[in-house]
Amino acid sequence: MTLRFYDTASAEVRNFVPLVPGKASLYYCGATVQGMPHVGHIRSAIAFDQLTRWLQYHGLRVTVVRNVTDIDDKILAKSAESFSPAFEAGPDTVREEEWWALAYRYEQEFLKAYDTLGVSRPTYEPRATGHIPEMHALIGQLIDRGHAYPATDGSGDVYFDVRSWAKYGSLTRQNIDDMQAAPDADPRGKKDPRDFALWKGHKEGEPTTAGWDSPWGTGRPGWHLECSAMVTKYLGTEFDIHGGGLDLRFPHHENEMAQSQAAGHPFASFWMHNGMVTYQGEKMSKSIGNTISPAEMLELAPPRVVRYYLGQAHYRSVLDYRPTSLQEAAAAVERIDGFINRAVRALPPGAAAASLGGVPEQFERAMDDDLNVPQALAVLHDTVRSGNTALTEGRLEDAGAALHQVRAMTRVLGLDAAATGPSGGGPEAAALDVLVEAQLTARAQARAAKDWAASDAIRDTLNQAGVVVEDGPDGATWSLKRD
Repeated sequence: MTLRFYDTASAEVRNFVPLVPGKASLYYCGATVQGMPHVGHIRSAIAFDQLTRWLQYHGLRVTVVRNVTDIDDKILAKSAESFSPAFEAGPDTVREEEWWALAYRYEQEFLKAYDTLGVSRPTYEPRATGHIPEMHALIGQLIDRGHAYPATDGSGDVYFDVRSWAKYGSLTRQNIDDMQAAPDADPRGKKDPRDFALWKGHKEGEPTTAGWDSPWGTGRPGWHLECSAMVTKYLGTEFDIHGGGLDLRFPHHENEMAQSQAAGHPFASFWMHNGMVTYQGEKMSKSIGNTISPAEMLELAPPRVVRYYLGQAHYRSVLDYRPTSLQEAAAAVERIDGFINRAVRALPPGAAAASLGGVPEQFERAMDDDLNVPQALAVLHDTVRSGNTALTEGRLEDAGAALHQVRAMTRVLGLDAAATGPSGGGPEAAALDVLVEAQLTARAQARAAKDWAASDAIRDTLNQAGVVVEDGPDGATWSLKRD
């Protein structure tokens, strides 16, 4: 079956043919680092990590760019309201945390969450503040083409002229006259209230560090401009896929597409958007207290369980959180692990070794069909059931084949222990997971051979290294000792 994905711009599922044979280019919007990551950020990252892994499974060399917006109105506002965590203020002193320090601090929190949940590091992760010259060049192109203009009030702002671009609104299928005014700058300098800011002139009271010289005066970039400049810097003026959360379609992605195409860039061949996360059917809102953060989820369940939950729905659908959601995800992960542990104990050492074999045909069809993860998970659990039946009936060859397929499917979905395990995530954690799992496999084989001395020796060595091993009806599990 041919790879097919839903394209927001054309509102249809289309065949995916890479622009460059053998390669695929993906840009998806990362965080505006103004605060801790919320569940929507992480769901989006997991969805595009699943996409990346599936493209790689198809043999494509995938270049992934995920930006960091580290200069923005919200970041400046949060900085002005904050206190530096590294500074203990006396009774008569107040010290704001510099905007760039706040942004960097939260950027590290995002990386920690991504790594813990097994989201592969992108090929490159550019920061907006590192690409000011590219933004100036893009603004200049738009002015020269008649699609942008400096503000008429002398503020130093530069705006995109939405009425100069006949296709404006096409991504979200809206009419300009039905749109609300763009709220990103003083409307007095605009030709049309809907024109959006490409460059924001420096305002009184803003930190001098938040301004860069430009042909239009000192200022900083508009949010939408940042992504267009960064993606074309690294993926070119035409690339395969642009992704992000559904909430970014308008105005962010609409404006990105308009300004890029108005500059003469074909831009993205596909626009892919993941759905939102709700809380018992309602939009999450801090004001009414129905939110749960990734950090809170990780206090309730291991990383693999959290990843399973956040990645189990079709990427375009709404994912609803309920108090029992993580328990249900934990039960699903336990069924998978239970079969793997049981199979490793029953099969000869060579047969139980991890295989680079492929996924079942039904799994491949599901993933090729617009990344249908729910159907793919159904195939995974069917294979687990058939593998358990084969073990019960003594059909070890069939059980071995099922084990290899289960391992292949969990690798693709990022649910294998090497991606997210008890140690968290990241390359160091992945290495630890693989080493510990190898020791547990050797211990299971020693126990099957009734070599208790060897089994106890492995357990003692792991314990000395800070690894706690617990035996259960479906095999051994492990965790790290905590202070």
